[in-house]
Amino acid sequence: MIVRLPGFAHFARTLILAVGIALVAGCESTQGTPEPRAQVDSLWTSYARGLPADSFPAPSRRFSRIVAPRWTDEGTRDAASEAETVIANLPLLPGMSVADIGAGDGYYVTRMSRRVGPTGRVYGQDIIPEYLNLLADRVREAGLTNVTVVRGEAADPRLPRDSIDAAIMIHMYHEITEPYAQLWNLAQVLKPGAHLAILDTTFPTDQHGTPPWLLECELGVVGFEKVRSMSTGPDEYLTVFRTAPRDSVPTPAMIRERVAAGACLQR
Repeated sequence: MIVRLPGFAHFARTLILAVGIALVAGCESTQGTPEPRAQVDSLWTSYARGLPADSFPAPSRRFSRIVAPRWTDEGTRDAASEAETVIANLPLLPGMSVADIGAGDGYYVTRMSRRVGPTGRVYGQDIIPEYLNLLADRVREAGLTNVTVVRGEAADPRLPRDSIDAAIMIHMYHEITEPYAQLWNLAQVLKPGAHLAILDTTFPTDQHGTPPWLLECELGVVGFEKVRSMSTGPDEYLTVFRTAPRDSVPTPAMIRERVAAGACLQR
């Protein structure tokens, strides 16, 4: 059953305009992260690297700066049934291994932990040490034993290969500076047929959104297949993709050729 999410973007857009202006002067890009507090490195892990960014083409678009470890306050998100909508559109079952890419302080991690249960595994991944500290603290305080906190990179999620049943990217795709590298490396850690849910706004990529046509184009270039897409409120949408069979995933050379031929140029 597909659950709709009316009006969430109305909450979020109002807040992002108010809060984003106040924070933007101090926010950092994916390639220049904030100074962390004392790091709890023993609570983080990273898995084997995939291919480096220079194996893939650079995007022709801009990206947004990272503003905060969360999209908006959790009460607003709960009132709008945001997580319920995303999870309802994934085949998320007990015992599955799932990943939150750009998990921030763990809003989705805690909810997915309950859904997959003690026999499942949640990988809460981020690239910013400060956010990883927040996430690790939350996991420890909640006593979650089925969560692994992972430090990723701008071009690589650094997750265990061929192990993830489903993944999410929540209001962060527009912050990825190396989308083709990130998506290709992500495809290697997702199981064939695994689902990837991306929630974003329709704004330009340098204004904390990704136009739907651009999202579908970039995912398609890397071999992801669209399953469904729906409006989840004014200026907001959810798109679910599925990984292709291993022998259908394009090589980095094929991706470079497609982008060089003009794929995904900004309209």
